[in-house]
Amino acid sequence: MNTFLGFGREHIERHYRKTGQCVYLHLKRHLRQKVPGASGGALPKRRNAKLFLDLEISSDLNSDDFEYEDEAKLVIFPDHYEISLPNIEELPALVTIACDALLSAKSPYRKQEPDSWEEELQASKHAKTLVQLDNGVRIPPSGWKCSKCDLRENLWLNLSDGSVLCGKWFFDGSGGNGHAVEHYRDTGYPLAVKLGTITPDGADVYSFDEEEPVLDPHIAKHLAHFGIDMLQMQVTDNGLRDNDIKPRVSEWEVIQEAGVKLKPMYGPGYTGMKNLGNSCYLNAVMQAIFSIPEFQRAYVGNLPRIFDYSPLDPTQDFNTQMAKLGHGLLSGQYSKPPMKSELIEQVMKEEHKPQHNGISPRMFKAFISKGHPEFSSNRQQDAQEFFLHLINLVERNPVGSENPSDVFRFLVEERTQCCQSRKVRYTDRVDYIMQLPVAMEAATNKDELIAYELKRREAEAARRPLPDLVRAKIPFSACLQAFSEPSNVEDFWSSALQAKSAGVKTSRFASFPEYLVVQIKKFTFGLDWIPKKLDVSIDMPDFLDITHLRARGLQPGEEELPDIAPPIVIPDDPKALDIDESSVMQLAEMGFPLEACRKAVYYTGNLGAEVAFNWIIAHMEEPDFAEPLVIPAFGEVSSSGAAALGAVGLDNQPPEEMVAIIISMGFQRNVAIQALKATNNNLERALEWIFSHPDPEEESDPALDTMDMENNANANILAETGSEGPRIKDGPGRYELFGFISHMGTSTMSGHYVCHLRKEGRWVIYNDLRVCASERPPKDLGYIYFYHRIPS
Repeated sequence: MNTFLGFGREHIERHYRKTGQCVYLHLKRHLRQKVPGASGGALPKRRNAKLFLDLEISSDLNSDDFEYEDEAKLVIFPDHYEISLPNIEELPALVTIACDALLSAKSPYRKQEPDSWEEELQASKHAKTLVQLDNGVRIPPSGWKCSKCDLRENLWLNLSDGSVLCGKWFFDGSGGNGHAVEHYRDTGYPLAVKLGTITPDGADVYSFDEEEPVLDPHIAKHLAHFGIDMLQMQVTDNGLRDNDIKPRVSEWEVIQEAGVKLKPMYGPGYTGMKNLGNSCYLNAVMQAIFSIPEFQRAYVGNLPRIFDYSPLDPTQDFNTQMAKLGHGLLSGQYSKPPMKSELIEQVMKEEHKPQHNGISPRMFKAFISKGHPEFSSNRQQDAQEFFLHLINLVERNPVGSENPSDVFRFLVEERTQCCQSRKVRYTDRVDYIMQLPVAMEAATNKDELIAYELKRREAEAARRPLPDLVRAKIPFSACLQAFSEPSNVEDFWSSALQAKSAGVKTSRFASFPEYLVVQIKKFTFGLDWIPKKLDVSIDMPDFLDITHLRARGLQPGEEELPDIAPPIVIPDDPKALDIDESSVMQLAEMGFPLEACRKAVYYTGNLGAEVAFNWIIAHMEEPDFAEPLVIPAFGEVSSSGAAALGAVGLDNQPPEEMVAIIISMGFQRNVAIQALKATNNNLERALEWIFSHPDPEEESDPALDTMDMENNANANILAETGSEGPRIKDGPGRYELFGFISHMGTSTMSGHYVCHLRKEGRWVIYNDLRVCASERPPKDLGYIYFYHRIPS
């Protein structure tokens, strides 16, 4: 038996012809509008509210204005014979039981409904009278460890004496040795805050005495006692917090174009998306993605073919969900203008149908975030991290011969030079985003910034309203210059000296992508523990020329570093293996979970943040992605451990972890295996080997062929593979801006995202369900920018 909600008959017939299954359960939902002031009277005529899969209308069906009833029928194909339910007399008992089970089951979007309501926490009875010891304890911003064991995750700070101890059975489900609760039993100190959850908006606080998570209204003061500044919020005479008094030109007002009358837009390509509770990051990214012709062709253009090849459960198929979402955004069926004034009388007579304005991507979000510790939650996320997560899924689920993510992929040439021997090494890596640092030192209004900071401090001290905001004005040219300048290589090992030495690295474009995605690195970590955002204005150009950043390769007179791998140092205690904390922090600043960053750096052998980043992209879907790092003892079977140390198996079969990393960069599986075997499973040398062997020898291995078939079993339409190596679309380095995503708020863990796109010669703002013509696009306040190549 199959269930369908609002599918067109042609889709069901196609499913019947494909599978031969003839019994279907058809569900319809009928809307009925209440008569104002009526009580128990006749209701208006029923209207069928059909849904296209889960593309729900933006109207709230649970509102006070509407009631609804569900109608269920069994449909027998090919004669379309219908049996209304319930019908105990005509149906066998097993069929009746199956129908009841299906009707009582929750759909993917209904399953998420309870999750959108967070438990309302109560203020702890200990918060107001909490005793804090004056013992001089100061908590550093990083490097925490349980004071009674070696755990570095799931750590809790006791707010009475500053002890840092591991948890056990707390409400977030994390594990530990229970030292925090033991400490409470010994001392009676009741409140603890979880390290890593502290933001300007609050923190996770647990009361051992009350045995539940609680609110601490005085959390800022309690943390400041131990040297943790969470941007304390002082109460003014009018009851508002100082930072609740928005400047006249706040980031929120400018980005959302508040105070300006915006004209709503309707039709194909102007469909809004409902915010499911902190899902604006997903909405903004998907609006930008489906404004790109390659993605439109791949999914919406191939919609009939994708549906024909979809599995029996389309809710678990990536391509089906992408095609469905793209259809909802581009068809115009869910973006219709309101009824004209002459139809008001008909509206009052309730002869109209509700307007389909906007879609609700519940099923898409449920699938794409499945198994991901962050995206599966209802917390705010980083749009840049979600963009990379989406690209990873596109790569793993090919649709036809054209991979739409190819338009973003480019090669970066990294030139590393040993400062002592002056010898160089050139390596290439795959990337999808150009990350531009914010050159704060190049601000053109430094005097204004200094004066504003003085006035702001005076206003805070006197509890007066804050002065008008003054943003740092950063020239785009300064950010581009900072991107191109050499950077120091931490812990550089020189193969020329056979020892550690000082090294510098310069990055250039070995190829230019069809679509250039530019991220402004506004988010950073301060010494006060808080992930901060730099509130800056950057004069992003409409036309961008980065031709001068084209890589040139080995130059005359340059001498290459010898191709010698650093020696493998096996420590006496494998669990004492060092992890490059600088690389960990670089990854954490991108928004990835801290423990996942530590695992990425460890399993890639401390080869740097770039290699570890590729490991993260390849492993984001794993259920233990953000779990604490467990380092196995030597001798244990662990492909990850082998990958970390470059160990060689008995049959020289490369570790699957390392193969996955190379595949995630866009290379074929057989190329990855061949390169690792040729370089003794050294990941860095394997990448160099691939680029120095553009035509590797073909290698036929039945076991590998079988594994490839298994890996492709979940792909509905196999992609036609071309030449080996990463697929790139190189061309001129001249671009034009066509869209940008902006973020409002103090960190990636809070705030709101909005997307602006240039369509049909004008800018359009996509603010969840609201789609309007933009009057003042805030191009200087964006976070992620989208450029397309200008044809030569």
